[in-house]
Amino acid sequence: MSSAQTSRPYVVGIVGGGQLARMMHQASIGLGIRVRLLAEGPDVSAAQVVRDVTVGDYTDRDQLLAFAAGCDVITFDHEHVPVDLLRAVQESGVAVRPGPDALVHAQDKAVMRRRMAELGAPNPVFEICESPEQLVAFGERTGWPVIAKISRGGYDGKGVWKIDGPEQVAEPFEVIAQEGSTVDGGTISREGVVIVAEEFVDFRRELSCLVARSPEGQAVAYPVTETTQTGGICTETTSPAPDLAEEQASEVQQLALRIAGELGVTGLLAVELMQRADGSVVVNELAMRPHNTAHWTIDGAHTSQFENHLRAVLDLPLGDPGLRAPHVVMTNVLGGTEEDLTGALQHCFARDRKLRVHLYGKDVKPGRKVGHVTTYGDDPGDVTKRARHAAGYLMGDPNA
Repeated sequence: MSSAQTSRPYVVGIVGGGQLARMMHQASIGLGIRVRLLAEGPDVSAAQVVRDVTVGDYTDRDQLLAFAAGCDVITFDHEHVPVDLLRAVQESGVAVRPGPDALVHAQDKAVMRRRMAELGAPNPVFEICESPEQLVAFGERTGWPVIAKISRGGYDGKGVWKIDGPEQVAEPFEVIAQEGSTVDGGTISREGVVIVAEEFVDFRRELSCLVARSPEGQAVAYPVTETTQTGGICTETTSPAPDLAEEQASEVQQLALRIAGELGVTGLLAVELMQRADGSVVVNELAMRPHNTAHWTIDGAHTSQFENHLRAVLDLPLGDPGLRAPHVVMTNVLGGTEEDLTGALQHCFARDRKLRVHLYGKDVKPGRKVGHVTTYGDDPGDVTKRARHAAGYLMGDPNA
């Protein structure tokens, strides 16, 4: 290879054009990395800021391979690319990080639950159910209510049901029986999709731990974060998680690091957990990409999740994940009555000169994630108050 070829920037291909890709691009600038984007449309969040954009269908084998051909490594804004297509990209000689063997655990909740059980990770009681009768039997055995989840395709609370009794078990199976699936003797046979039944965990709070891992096995863990979910959507995070004993925080970090190593994750792994009233935790979900529960790291950590994800997928040494301040709060800005978000910043910045804001370039629609704000400082109450005021004002509440 000539010197001209060896001196060119690394090219990271990102599949998906949402705000995660937009923030990855932001992190890439200081690293001298070139980003290519396979986007759903020409005006999606990341496509507004990335120069090299291909508009295409990530489920189309030919389009995905053509896009990957110009990249050193492929990574993701979302986890929906079929694993058989990712294997085809690998076979073409382009690195896929995280790889399909790891990513399937974030795509398929049934696969994930079984693997967590094999690893001895703390799971809720669960069962893979292929018929309403099996779900009824699970509920009778473990006690009502139970949680039912579609194994593939659910996100932000979608595809999840709280089932209070036998009379409600039909709905999840009706959903996965749609779009041409068949029902044979009461068993849903839509390929690859089943219902995962879980005990109802009456949790005290939800936690999240993110780790970054390189191909060579170097790994770092971010502080454990407390997350607030509203209607299945993350609305606020507090880092580090308040009132979490140092020993337990370390145990959660070690659990996340062990899962990343056992699954062979390259890049970021988010382990979302539920903490019971007795203080014990169970794994709720896995994600293998930058994650909403760690957006605070852009302004509140020495190295953001987005930079460490890029460093990991390129096998660069990972950065310090530690906090910049004793307390950091991130509050999501959901679409409300305020449409001129940039104009509304005049008030927010005048009131709080240390406020950090990230807007995603999206049209304001009710409940849509259109940005987030981050505050940090020594006083946890003040930090929270500042974040909530700014986010509330950007959502149209002048009295927030």
